[in-house]
Amino acid sequence: MISINKLHKSFDTNHVLNNITVDFSRPGITAVLGPNGSGKTTLIKCILGMVIPDKGDIRMNGENILGQWAHRQQIDYLPQIARFPENLTTEELIEMVKDIRGEEIDANMLIDTFELSPFLDKKLGKLSGGTRQKVNLVVALMYDSPVIILDEPTVGLDPVALQRLKKLLKEESAKNKTILITTHIMSFVEEVAENIIFLLEGEVEFDGTTQMLRDRYSGDSLEESIANILVNDPDPDL
Repeated sequence: MISINKLHKSFDTNHVLNNITVDFSRPGITAVLGPNGSGKTTLIKCILGMVIPDKGDIRMNGENILGQWAHRQQIDYLPQIARFPENLTTEELIEMVKDIRGEEIDANMLIDTFELSPFLDKKLGKLSGGTRQKVNLVVALMYDSPVIILDEPTVGLDPVALQRLKKLLKEESAKNKTILITTHIMSFVEEVAENIIFLLEGEVEFDGTTQMLRDRYSGDSLEESIANILVNDPDPDL
């Protein structure tokens, strides 16, 4: 679905992405991981066209999408920090997004999933952080797009909402969608992701399945394997 070839991006002297080549065509959910400053969010914004790379190629369904915008209609996106007018109610925000997209959609299933009915007439500025995140998820996921990109989707979620998000993502994955997730919560990754891209200092340090990562970096858990990436040089023969 999405392929990236030799992508470079610098901000002044800061080389954020350095010759990134990855292919997001494997089935299932892919977690894009790495420490702060490794280039995760910049990579996502390049896919969305929010950041223009210095060099490289990004293709979606074989079509070059650099400098293009139409492909965004095929992507559901949750930013790490979503900012909406705080004087709008939850219901007004949902209707505003429908107007912007120009597509009518029934968001009631997601509203019920995240138990937002009592908050539809509440202004966004009056909602708790966790409730706002639920609203953000509804807005991000209410269109049945073939690509889903979620940047830190678990922030502020209570255990019930978190379990429902996991179930929802697994259901969407079963529809052969391309789902990319960034998060620092390794237990979440361990439960939902089949594939992992690990970025380190703007380069791809690992690209494979979660089991391959455990095998290569000798960890009993995904969290331990990730820690081993950061403190040990991997065996180049593996």
